Amino acid sequence: MNDINIRITDREGLTHDIVAPTDMSMNLMEIIRSYELAEEGTIGVCGGMAMCASCQVYVVKDPGLEPMGDEEDAMLGEAYHVQPNSRLGCQLHIADAMEGLEVEIAPYP
Repeated sequence: MNDINIRITDREGLTHDIVAPTDMSMNLMEIIRSYELAEEGTIGVCGGMAMCASCQVYVVKDPGLEPMGDEEDAMLGEAYHVQPNSRLGCQLHIADAMEGLEVEIAPYP
């Protein structure tokens, strides 16, 4: 089992050092939900289909994320609170290359 370390700042401004497994096919949205870092019903509303942007995060430190896909880019084009470093947590699949990732959960509309 491989684990990586991720730092997540929640919507209240509290920072959490998280250990995330790379061998369970999880994405960042699922990690945030499993650690209960966002209020129930305010993250992953669409179930991780890149259709709601409720799992939007701001990437503070990018150790090597995969490039943004067309669906993610299109959804962020319609979302609120978008910044140049915005990504959808549901589209960030946990991988070894994400060791040291730091994100801040975007405000919920």
